[in-house]
Amino acid sequence: MRIVVGAGLDSEGIFAMTKTSEGYFTTQVSGLAPGAPYHFFVDERGPFPDPASRYQPEGVHGPSAIIDPASYRWHDGEWIGLALQDIIFYELHIGAFTPEGTFRAAAQKLEYLRDLGVTAVEVMPLADFAGSRNWGYDGVAPFAPARCYGTPDDFRYFVDQAHQNGLAVFVDAVYNHFGPDGAYQGCFSRHYFTRKHQTPWGDAINFDQPWSADVRHYFVENALRWIHEYHVDGLRLDATHAIKDDSSRNIVAELAAAVSHAAADLGRRVHVIAEDARNLAQLLKPECAGGMGLAGLWADDFHHQMRRALAGDHEGYFAAFKGSTQSIAETVKQGWLRGSDPAGIEYSKFVYCLQNHDQIGNRALGDRLHHALDAATYRAASALLLLLPQTPLLFMGQEWAASTPFLFFTDHNEQLGALVTEGRRREFAEFSVFSDVGVPDPQAEETFFASRLKWQELTAEPHAAILRLYKSLLHLRRTEAALRNVGSSPNLSIEALDNDTLMLHRIAANETIGLLAVIRLRGSGDVNLSGQLSSLNPIWNSEDPMFALDSAPIHVQKTEPVVRFERPGAIVFRTEQKNRI
Repeated sequence: MRIVVGAGLDSEGIFAMTKTSEGYFTTQVSGLAPGAPYHFFVDERGPFPDPASRYQPEGVHGPSAIIDPASYRWHDGEWIGLALQDIIFYELHIGAFTPEGTFRAAAQKLEYLRDLGVTAVEVMPLADFAGSRNWGYDGVAPFAPARCYGTPDDFRYFVDQAHQNGLAVFVDAVYNHFGPDGAYQGCFSRHYFTRKHQTPWGDAINFDQPWSADVRHYFVENALRWIHEYHVDGLRLDATHAIKDDSSRNIVAELAAAVSHAAADLGRRVHVIAEDARNLAQLLKPECAGGMGLAGLWADDFHHQMRRALAGDHEGYFAAFKGSTQSIAETVKQGWLRGSDPAGIEYSKFVYCLQNHDQIGNRALGDRLHHALDAATYRAASALLLLLPQTPLLFMGQEWAASTPFLFFTDHNEQLGALVTEGRRREFAEFSVFSDVGVPDPQAEETFFASRLKWQELTAEPHAAILRLYKSLLHLRRTEAALRNVGSSPNLSIEALDNDTLMLHRIAANETIGLLAVIRLRGSGDVNLSGQLSSLNPIWNSEDPMFALDSAPIHVQKTEPVVRFERPGAIVFRTEQKNRI
């Protein structure tokens, strides 16, 4: 094995490498400056980029570049991160978040996010990929931030600026597969993959067969580099249900423990959350109790219930959900509806959303929830999400009801791209709702451009009114004591008052003052609150003219007490509690 280093990659820069007893090849080259390119040759095959490259300036098929991770001057020395119960996620795609689609451009929007009231930015995957545009789940160079967004120092700058604005940064990490183009790991060792397990992407990554210890170390080290070299505050592990590992200690548990130890050494709060379709409580329990030690999970059952209830989706996985107010209340009380028993798990460990990249982008037309709803219903649903004790996640543009879709987009080579385009069209052929519409070509550049946010909408109505609503709700969530008590003794009572209305009651710790929200998701009607309250003091409602340009006031008759809704909406009361929940 040899390495070729230098601007010209000529023979003067060829260095032989020596095999160690552990099976690795090493050499030492002096006098190289940051930015110097290098390639590997393995058994006279190559050139290949470094499988642990920190930067691929010419793309994933080109030479790797030497990077000095210690050269960036940080300004976040006082930052220690956030407790999980203080996190409000804002998921974004760097390429589609701004017109420029870069780390530096996204950094210029961080003050906006701070003023909005979110507290953590969750960035869709950054591992470099083939082509110039991708969701990021086709990453092949997991240690190299995608060069189309900027340099490694540009991402450090983004994180640094986020911390100075009081925002945590999470990176979406894909450890269940590599992308289909540009994954050179198998050129260095056949042990990166195993045929024992199969995944939707082919042979599984080898986490449990001979030589798997080195593969496991590769991915654990990747997680740690995001923390050490980029100061990120957490990882969101993609589709951990697709990680195949029959070993005595699952790689997810090993990775979470390594991150926890690193965070303790650094004196920072760092969290590992995951997407996992199985809804396994075991994932959220500590290792000493037989769990895997994750801090949180995406709990999509809430989204599915709401989408079924409000937009009527009933095909595919939505068929398993009723969408009734009773089933929504049951889901909220438990954390999720399907899967293992979540009893005893703190509500903050469940990440709830009305929209995320999957639930929008995996629709044929990339349409958002608010594209299917009237504004009044969308305001009511938004209020429910942000008044619950679960950790909320917003998807970029949700807070102003962005007009833009978020479509599935790729930039693969011609042969692979044609397969992706055909597969996308075949995927939606069975869904009746999409039978009469064309599915946008993911390979087309205009599909990507159509997914970029239009920031001029911020000040244009009706988007500005929805933005005011979200700012108001987020302020309420951060400042009301009853909405901040999300510890091991949950202060939550939720019930279906009728087929269209939910009542949510939250009490501050050691207090008799609480908040009661009545949320009507469908239609008009009266709701009788007799026996529920000793006093009624409305403090917020979704039909305030600030939020509803065509306001239909929510009427409160205190003598009954009755709340009259002219259409879907939400109203919040400050209450005096007679009996503890």
